[in-house]
Amino acid sequence: MSHPRHALVGVIHAPVRFSIMAALAASEKAEFAVLRDVVEVSDSVLSKQAATLEQAGYVRITKGHVGKRPRTWLSLTAEGRRAFAAHVEALRAITEHAG
Repeated sequence: MSHPRHALVGVIHAPVRFSIMAALAASEKAEFAVLRDVVEVSDSVLSKQAATLEQAGYVRITKGHVGKRPRTWLSLTAEGRRAFAAHVEALRAITEHAG
């Protein structure tokens, strides 16, 4: 039997990206500024990490306006939800494997 760590999703495992995925998994979508505050990172860090997740196919970034003000929303794709669930399951398996 192989160690459960082999099931971890590398692109999700980085702490900020994992935090973004966890926050988005708890909602349908999140406005950029709200997500930034929840994850406690700067705009530039969130932007860079969200772009990495988008490139992997896990996050959808949508731009629009509320009134005249530009807004950006982030949401998990179906693939992102599956990958996050698999990653969390791998973390659980690692903790069970250790005991």
